[in-house]
Amino acid sequence: MDLLPADTTLDARDRGTAVTLLPIGSFEQHGPYLPLTTDTLVASTIAAELATVYPVSRLPPITISCSHEHAAWPGTVSISATTLAAIVRDVAASVQHAGASTLVLVNGHGGNYVLGNVVQEASLGTLRMALFPTEPDWDDARAEAGLTTTGLSDMHAGELETSILLHALPDLVRPGYERVDHLADDRRYLLTRGMQAYTESGVVGRPSLASAEKGRAVLASLVRSFAGHL
Repeated sequence: MDLLPADTTLDARDRGTAVTLLPIGSFEQHGPYLPLTTDTLVASTIAAELATVYPVSRLPPITISCSHEHAAWPGTVSISATTLAAIVRDVAASVQHAGASTLVLVNGHGGNYVLGNVVQEASLGTLRMALFPTEPDWDDARAEAGLTTTGLSDMHAGELETSILLHALPDLVRPGYERVDHLADDRRYLLTRGMQAYTESGVVGRPSLASAEKGRAVLASLVRSFAGHL
């Protein structure tokens, strides 16, 4: 699977697709066994899967976003919510100028709360915008794929994300993910205290339950869910 689009300018001209996908990830800790680029890889994988089924074009991902709650761990890098919103709006203006009528933000990082506001505000403009997957899309995918942990418990580097990478990019999952399960369902002060208040490893979830088959099924469910958004 090609996670980056390989189109030439002639390909883009000939396709003339009205719907453009913008994957948005992050560069943040995902415990000791998943890469810092996990959210970017997940978003890019989802976008690549969607492009095999629907008439859409893909942009390369935004690879750094709002990961301030993970700052206690080495390697995490963030930009402000204001900067992320400005980047998305600039990209939206550019793709509209190039002929697109819709921009879909394929978000792989739950901490990018500002994207919901960007899409909300865009509903008043001339470029249509959507945010995908939504929380119900993820919930449906968990259920259809047979994941054991809920979205609340499986918050970070757990069963869901590990399963997707085991399916799509298994060489990037390091040994040991089976032994770092950690649950912390009560995270009411997350935004002020950060992730370090709830986990030492950086994991909140049960990665031991992950499998490539679950990852495949999650992606298949998301592809089906996208039809409603489209």
